[in-house]
Amino acid sequence: MPLETSPLRIALVAGEPSGDLLGGALLGGLARRLPEETRYYGIGGPRMIAHGFEAHWPMEKLTVRGYVEALRHIPEILGIRGELKRQLLAERPNAFIGVDAPDFNFGLEEALRAAGIPTIHFVCPSIWAWRGGRIKKIVKAVDHMLCVFPFEIELLEKAGVAATYVGHPLADDIPLEPDMAGARRALDLPEGGTVIAVLPGSRRSEIALIGPTFFDTMALIQQREPGVRFVMPAATPALRALLQPLVDAHPGLALTLTDGDAQRAMTSADAVLVKSGTVTLEAALLKKPMVISYKVPWLTGQIMRRQGYLPYVGLPNILAGRFVVPEILQHFATPEALADATLTQLHDEANRRTLVDVFTQMHHTLRRNTAQSAAEAVERVIDARKLRR
Repeated sequence: MPLETSPLRIALVAGEPSGDLLGGALLGGLARRLPEETRYYGIGGPRMIAHGFEAHWPMEKLTVRGYVEALRHIPEILGIRGELKRQLLAERPNAFIGVDAPDFNFGLEEALRAAGIPTIHFVCPSIWAWRGGRIKKIVKAVDHMLCVFPFEIELLEKAGVAATYVGHPLADDIPLEPDMAGARRALDLPEGGTVIAVLPGSRRSEIALIGPTFFDTMALIQQREPGVRFVMPAATPALRALLQPLVDAHPGLALTLTDGDAQRAMTSADAVLVKSGTVTLEAALLKKPMVISYKVPWLTGQIMRRQGYLPYVGLPNILAGRFVVPEILQHFATPEALADATLTQLHDEANRRTLVDVFTQMHHTLRRNTAQSAAEAVERVIDARKLRR
């Protein structure tokens, strides 16, 4: 049913690159369904801005990882949320969509919902993995949840939260059979050699914590197998500058450092060493054997461990419901342990075939035309609120 209110105003907040990916996909879907003059604004990144989104604050203001690391940013973040709340309560958009960033968005959504503004949240927080108490916050804050994983629907509906399974945009974007040879040509890598993609993260804190270990791991792997090559994407020029001293400290490393393009780097690889996060799902959809790792400050790690419910942290393992790829975390993540695990993933052909089967099934499950499905759900929420007025 076409919407009569015009121009529509839809506010969104995304707090990190994975949220920007989701927000960009959603905006693309909304543009095909809502009037052309619809206004989209709030906090977002380059993918959202490419769809005409008005970013009133840079997304990087919210991109902070971990409890301890966030402490010094709290005053600024709370200030931004307070100002945005005042703006939205005054302007009363037709809907607010929080894209992930639950610690920022739920408080904002609760205030907006109480004022009668429809609230939609895109990506259910991993209450099935840790911090399950957040379901109480969701009940107060969210009119409708857009879920990227199918098992989340039942959990939310039991709590009385309306939800729609929309799949994950990465599953739509990534081909079922990635073109490894084409990726290698694009990166000027030998088509016949062994390539390992190494992804230490897209935040300065991640590179500071795990970057040196990943570089020492690459050096150890190359010492054991001199013919291997490495490819590492640097998400931004600032992160490339942060990585450069590590590159300079390992002058003999056969490493290609790319400007972004993480997906192509992983597509080119025979195996992947990767920090925990959404990028592990991308590696799975590319059907790559991988080793997942991360390091956070000790106190942050203790808090996360005590609030966790599952024995794994990587999305491929969570979605499979078992360990299908190794996770080597915190103080266990030594260069020796990571090198051993990565070389095992590289050379175990039976394991590679199993992973291709597991990840292909995962790909089909998550491929749901996310942009269209999410946009349809948002339109239904706006329509329903309009009819109740």
